[in-house]
Amino acid sequence: MPTAEVAKRIKELKEKHNAIILAHNYQIEEVQDIADYVGDSFGLSQIAAETDADVIVFCGVHFMAESAKILSPDKKVILPVLDAGCPMADMVDVEGLRELKAKHPGVPVVTYVNSSAAVKAESDVCCTSSNAVEVVNSIDSDTVIFTPDKNLGSYVASKTNKNVIIWEGYCITHHRVEPDEVRKVKEAHPDALVLVHPETRPEVVALADHVDSTAGILRYVRESNHKKFIIGTEMGILHRLKKENPDKEFYILTPKLICANMKKTHLSHVLEALETLSPEIHVPEEIRIKAKRALERMLAIKGK
Repeated sequence: MPTAEVAKRIKELKEKHNAIILAHNYQIEEVQDIADYVGDSFGLSQIAAETDADVIVFCGVHFMAESAKILSPDKKVILPVLDAGCPMADMVDVEGLRELKAKHPGVPVVTYVNSSAAVKAESDVCCTSSNAVEVVNSIDSDTVIFTPDKNLGSYVASKTNKNVIIWEGYCITHHRVEPDEVRKVKEAHPDALVLVHPETRPEVVALADHVDSTAGILRYVRESNHKKFIIGTEMGILHRLKKENPDKEFYILTPKLICANMKKTHLSHVLEALETLSPEIHVPEEIRIKAKRALERMLAIKGK
């Protein structure tokens, strides 16, 4: 079926089912363009909770759809490609986290939202890449456990006086970036600012002009008077950056910044998801309540 016909059918089915399509910033261009909202993982989950739609088609990876379900238990949440996962989220499990907690009794656990619902439920509070430092600094403890991303954990540790016990997980996409690649691309584009995600290695972060979440990078570019940028996060964000800033130039830091899981979802999958209202994401209620509590604690910190 031609792309235009697929898009037309998707629109018809959205109206039929009172559905909305959410797409992460790292999704392929055609999926971003068909979406009602494009954004970062937790921001999209909040949109899902606020909308009056009955069906949420979440074009992202598994933990993102889980987060939407945690916040929207009465809505049908669909993940078009069920095996679109997150290797970093899979690097921490409940059993391992409980073992670490047993070694450090009473130490609060801060868990990055890039994690399963079950791990969130085992945590005291969640954080995003944009508020991780704020969340850790808000905790009334000299020591915290941080899961699952060791690179974001290292970034947080560099911004706080607290002792941060860091889980040894990482984003396989961001972790690929090497410091020498930053130096080479800066030599090739000396008048461009280097913007990187805190999921990159500390050695890469140290060479950047600005470190931020996907939403933060988008905002920084919009507000900057600078015209050229080297982007150190998954390349899917380039589509939105170029659309929002047609007068500016963007260079991907390295072609290795591509997430295979984020590229699994195509328009055909979105259409099939709306035709079948599947695969549907479920979160056991006991886990959902505990995970939601950790997310709500994070939201309560804002503005303190």
